[in-house]
Amino acid sequence: MKKLVIVLVVIAVVGLAFYLVKNYRDNAIYRNPAFASGNGRLEATEVSISTKLAGKIEKILTQEGDYVQKGQKLVLMQTNTLKAQLAQNLANIKVKEAELAAARAVVLQKRSNLKNAELRFKREQTLLKSNATSEQTFENAQAVYESAKAELAAAEATVAQKEAEILAERANAARTQADIDDSELLAPLEGRIQYRISEEGEVLNAGGKVLNLVDLTDVYMTFFLPEEAAGKVKIGADVRIILDAIPNIPIPAKVSFVSSVAQFTPKTVETKVERQKLMFRVKAKVDPVLLKKYVDYVKTGLPGVAWVRLDDKAEWPAFLVLRKDRGDKK
Repeated sequence: MKKLVIVLVVIAVVGLAFYLVKNYRDNAIYRNPAFASGNGRLEATEVSISTKLAGKIEKILTQEGDYVQKGQKLVLMQTNTLKAQLAQNLANIKVKEAELAAARAVVLQKRSNLKNAELRFKREQTLLKSNATSEQTFENAQAVYESAKAELAAAEATVAQKEAEILAERANAARTQADIDDSELLAPLEGRIQYRISEEGEVLNAGGKVLNLVDLTDVYMTFFLPEEAAGKVKIGADVRIILDAIPNIPIPAKVSFVSSVAQFTPKTVETKVERQKLMFRVKAKVDPVLLKKYVDYVKTGLPGVAWVRLDDKAEWPAFLVLRKDRGDKK
């Protein structure tokens, strides 16, 4: 009986020692000043696909979860009214162009009249000097000449006005066409449709949101570090993200942002322990090349831990070594 007790005690001691050694090794990184960690969730840049003008949704060309390319048509807004307005603009341009042609014909006529009046005026002026015509006849010729100049100036002003009116109508037509073009809502970037905010047939105000688009090439994790660690973090520092869902696969990232001010602070800061409560926001951006390769598997909102290497010369512990560096071909 004593031997059994002794064996059980030895087994218990060995098991406890094994657990303590393993636990010490597993937690060694937490005591390593070359690394710091913080909890966070995967996030991504989100873009709302919104209407430029108030109107009715005619057709939504994509579904939730679809991966779309930049410039792809996503939503068609009703454009009946805009197309009618464009037709009116084009008709107005034709009318104005006809009026401009008529005005230019008048200018030609007025120039001819002015030329004749000028010749008569100069002739009467010469005759008056030699007393071959009366003062009255000369004054009449002068009045006709001045009137012809005024009529030509008025005709040319009419031409300029018609040209301006045509430019204005063309601008109206271009604006209407732009509104028609903007009624086709296009993807501003490559990404995945996260969810539909509105449905076909709904009437939205200007700026009304239809879809939510996630840029899966701009995925990051935001986490917080104490002042002592945050002060050592530099932009571009290497990061390894361990997600709860896939704890055995570290994800490479780079520090892209470190807050310059503390995000939350205790009411009083008197001791060193309290100073450690000064937390700074850090943002780690996941490698875009890796995201592009595994875009079908990328999901935002997943919780995990971000490990930052504060010392570039420090070697990553085994559980943070990338799969490609382990010789894993996947």
